[in-house]
Amino acid sequence: MFNFLYVLSNNVKTISKKQEMSNIKGDKSKINKKSYNLADNSECSAVKTGGFEVIVVLPDIRSAHNVGSIFRTADAAGVGTIYLSGYTPTPLNKFNKPQPQITKTALGAEKTLVWKYFESHTTLLNKLKKDGFKIIAVEQTKNSINYKDLDLKDLFTDKTKKAGVKSEVETLDKKVAFVFGNEVLGLPKKILEKVDVCVELPMNGMKESLNVSVTAGIVLFQYLV
Repeated sequence: MFNFLYVLSNNVKTISKKQEMSNIKGDKSKINKKSYNLADNSECSAVKTGGFEVIVVLPDIRSAHNVGSIFRTADAAGVGTIYLSGYTPTPLNKFNKPQPQITKTALGAEKTLVWKYFESHTTLLNKLKKDGFKIIAVEQTKNSINYKDLDLKDLFTDKTKKAGVKSEVETLDKKVAFVFGNEVLGLPKKILEKVDVCVELPMNGMKESLNVSVTAGIVLFQYLV
């Protein structure tokens, strides 16, 4: 299965490079409370790539190695923020210590990229849609299209206009969330029902999918680089 989006709750954790040392010196009892937002990184997360504000959502990813690899790839592609949800491992564990497997494969990207954690997938989806994000799930479904056939600009075209007259929203409102799901189970139906479009990578061999970190690299570089 191909991997994409998942959702959040009101419980959020945010980390950026500048916060690393201050968090270690700060009140660790607060840092470890799931309701505590470590910092306001709104400026850091509003990175524009090709005219789009791009984020990545990783719900219920099993492997910390995969998460670290996606951090490194996302940084290279120009992604602004990574959302982690469910049981996806985070760069800092519950003791506020670096997760060694993520550190090993991210090679520092876990410190330069803003990341946020939410427990509830559904809350995250609803929040992203409310904030104006178009949700792109990377998943094999009966309605999914080849990832090469999607033009991100089409997601922001007002199709209610008369034929031959297209209207696009302002550049600042072009927000895109790429969602990669679980390595084995992919994305559940309740998530797929809320996304704007599903894209998939065609498979020519016997295997039906690629590793989630490989998939993320192909997709992000297709659209952003």
